Amino acid sequence: MKKIGVLTSGGDSPGMNAAIRAVVRKAIFHGLEVYGIYGGYSGLITGEIKKLEIGSVGDIIHRGGTMLHTARCEEFKTEAGQKKAIEQLNKFGIEGLVVIGGDGSYRGAQKLTEHGFPTIGVPGTIDNDIPGTDFTIGFDTALNTIIDAIDKIRDTATSHERTYVVEVMGRDAGDLALCAGLSGGAESIIIPEAPYEMEQIVSRLKRGHQRGKKHSIIIVAEGVGSGIEIGKKIQEETSLETRVTVLGHIQRGGSPTAADRVLASRLGAKAVELLLEGQAGRTVGIENNKLVHHDINEILQVKHSIDNEMYKLSQELSI
Repeated sequence: MKKIGVLTSGGDSPGMNAAIRAVVRKAIFHGLEVYGIYGGYSGLITGEIKKLEIGSVGDIIHRGGTMLHTARCEEFKTEAGQKKAIEQLNKFGIEGLVVIGGDGSYRGAQKLTEHGFPTIGVPGTIDNDIPGTDFTIGFDTALNTIIDAIDKIRDTATSHERTYVVEVMGRDAGDLALCAGLSGGAESIIIPEAPYEMEQIVSRLKRGHQRGKKHSIIIVAEGVGSGIEIGKKIQEETSLETRVTVLGHIQRGGSPTAADRVLASRLGAKAVELLLEGQAGRTVGIENNKLVHHDINEILQVKHSIDNEMYKLSQELSI
């Protein structure tokens, strides 16, 4: 193998640039040429491909987002679109591909592998919803962004003696909400993976109010539903002044934390190693601080789950 490509797909996440940097420099260190595909699978189909040098990825390790840009691509979901993509890869002489992204990106990598093109998936998403790895690139940064917001909101909640509902991202996964709620001292955490009853949340708020507690923070994962609607119900049933904050895409931006930079560097480099070993259709990850890799077909069949012990602890600490 003499030439490889790298692309980012799906939602951006802090640390993607660090992963791109690792792929490029690891590959060049081993004598490979590296080509960046701009605009995700859409750019792959249209041939938005450029050779990358060592300097191409200089001064990007600290930047959020992705220098290769990203886009959704419906055409790539079709067999015709996938064949166009492979034609472009062959045109540039690219023999292997590293795909950095989430679930949808992995499915694209799976299709390329099925067509006989060696592809390795690197988990880049703030949602932390990819099986086969303890953490995904961007999760730690997004979590710290949320915690910073919760700390600021708590100051206002304390000053005005209000209940605040904070809606966080995560798609259908509750990892961000759970970790943010536990580390931010939230009174209740509402996530898709665990059933909740409004009566219990209301009861907890009322108990706190009766013992003199003047403010509360409720964390809602977007996969559960609207934080605004939940906030309305809480105010109706408790008569406590309630405000709602939807953090939105602020969670996806920003300079990656040291943890995300290290993780991205390790995973990006590991992906190149697998291609050099002749591997294909694999995903890289980290488990118990050890680098691992799995069959992409098996990973896409695993249902995401949360740490139930952590969720239980969050309930015990929010009495």
